[in-house]
Amino acid sequence: MGAKKVAVLGAGSWGTALAIVLADNGHDVTIWARRHSQAKEMNEHKTNEQYLSNITLPENITATTDVKEALKEREAVIVSVPTSGIRGMTRQLLEAHMEIPLIVHATKGIEPDTLLRVSEMMAEEGMHKLSSNLVVLSGPSHAEEVASRQPTTVTVSSQVMDAAKRSQDLFMNTQFRVYTSQDMVGVELGGALKNVMALGVGLAEGLGYGDNARAAIMTRGIAEMTRLGTKLGADPLTFSGLSGLGDLIVTCTSKYSRNWRAGYRLGRGVSLDQVLEEMGMVVEGVKTTQAVSQLAEREGVEVPITTAIYDVLFNGQSPVRAGQLLMDRDPKKETEHIVEW
Repeated sequence: MGAKKVAVLGAGSWGTALAIVLADNGHDVTIWARRHSQAKEMNEHKTNEQYLSNITLPENITATTDVKEALKEREAVIVSVPTSGIRGMTRQLLEAHMEIPLIVHATKGIEPDTLLRVSEMMAEEGMHKLSSNLVVLSGPSHAEEVASRQPTTVTVSSQVMDAAKRSQDLFMNTQFRVYTSQDMVGVELGGALKNVMALGVGLAEGLGYGDNARAAIMTRGIAEMTRLGTKLGADPLTFSGLSGLGDLIVTCTSKYSRNWRAGYRLGRGVSLDQVLEEMGMVVEGVKTTQAVSQLAEREGVEVPITTAIYDVLFNGQSPVRAGQLLMDRDPKKETEHIVEW
């Protein structure tokens, strides 16, 4: 694939890391930032210190705070904003009145109350008027490691396989390996649900529990993710792949994981409001826990780990008591009801 003109909407750590991958591949990249000071820093100093310290941006990345300017003559658009900003970002795309050949979203979350995945939120806002080629990018990919060119593998998924393959070509290089999938439901759900489990692992470690508890939450967590995901139409095999098990492992075990760090602080007795204030960045797993609890109730699917985390976050349950209730549940076979057909 030759050099393309690409817009990245969102100048947080993940959007910036993806812009670096694209720039390394020779593409002309314009990144949209909310704040003028951030765009100025990126243009003049080639840094984004608030989100990615000690990283120098390639020369072929330019920043702007004007969405229309970012989109001008772009052949592909990468959307990397928090779940809460997806609807507004989609509306801004529509207001630009530009045809976009390829749109890739890299956001991991589910909207509370509506219980929609990100692609469904974009569709509800009129995505079909912009492009029929919507792709999701997900997988075990901490921004800090991607930005420093450490080996990373991800999945791109679309109902249109040609769009997935074009996204693969856009991003793939010797440090950033990209696989394709047509299971958008599973890829999006895996990326969202693993954040809930990372909160749980952080909670357990904040309480002083060790490797056994971490392994238990991750293993039973992937069963919980698969059970709910298949009920919602996903391929169960997707949850054994990069956007399921792979992302779960990295998010539950890494110092970079916001969700793990938030869970850890909760386990240490810090209130949710104080944790979110301390983090200074969006912790997607908090709202996703709320959404997953609602989804599971609607679908009649048992999600005991999510329920325990929900009770800690929103019902004032102590982390210690939540763990005790999980351990005291009725005996079961290990493979019982992992997959709902």
